Amino acid sequence: MNGIGKMERKKRAYIILLLIPSIVLPIIFTYYPMIKGSIMAFQSYNLMDIGNIRWIGFGNFKKLFMPNASNSFYVILGNTVKWVCVSLLFQFLIGFGVALLLKKKFKGSGIYQGLVFFPWAVSGFVIGIIWRWMFNGTSGVINDILSRIGIISEPIGWLADKNTALLSCIVANIWYGVPFFTIMITAALRGVSEDLYEAASVDGASAFGKFWNITVPSIQSVLLLTVLMRTIWIFNFPDLIYSMTQGGPAGSSHIVTSYMMQLVQSLDYGLASSVGLLSILFLIIFTIIYLIATKRINSED
Repeated sequence: MNGIGKMERKKRAYIILLLIPSIVLPIIFTYYPMIKGSIMAFQSYNLMDIGNIRWIGFGNFKKLFMPNASNSFYVILGNTVKWVCVSLLFQFLIGFGVALLLKKKFKGSGIYQGLVFFPWAVSGFVIGIIWRWMFNGTSGVINDILSRIGIISEPIGWLADKNTALLSCIVANIWYGVPFFTIMITAALRGVSEDLYEAASVDGASAFGKFWNITVPSIQSVLLLTVLMRTIWIFNFPDLIYSMTQGGPAGSSHIVTSYMMQLVQSLDYGLASSVGLLSILFLIIFTIIYLIATKRINSED
């Protein structure tokens, strides 16, 4: 009995030893920075003034939202809404359209799918660098194409103009995010039974009637969850903006998360942490919506 008990203790000790990294590493690299960052959001914590770190309560948040002190943050919030809504809308519509084309296999469909899905396998920063070159005001391919087809008569500084910088980033983000919707919706479409379409054809249903009354209801759960998930990702995706414009010119293309990155770069950790805390609150709210929607969809299924 003593031998068996000793073996059991050794097994427990071995299991605990294996579990230690999975417990300690998240604490060190995830939870501690999260707690420390939440505390810094209520402090004046600037590495350029390291000797003057102090508790200031909601001072950083007042600095962000006071009209006389930080009008630019309201612009950043507006940019964030545009960034998420416009990117999401066109990613969804184009992705849905491409998915409908890929629903049935055809000659060369494998190559076509590979070309469509390729952007999703590339780093966001790399995509940003490619599109920054394409939107270059002097040697970019976008200006070259538009001038050749007669739309513009002289080059446009897409990334140097306050009116077009954010729009250029949104165009790149749309191109980058289309494959995600295409992959998810294509898989959902191929799961819809062909018998439903055959029965509808017998009843004389039109192509639009089949789409609206069979296709959309059959994949609505995938559509909803994909849109909610992608909304969270787009909001928390400053890679393209930072690699294309770094928020410029004059902060006109910043979104909340890219602005936070700029504050970290300027060593104002207190203000950056307050922006980060606001971002986390938004993501928590949207995650709750996502979980509620998932639960409701599962209960309906």
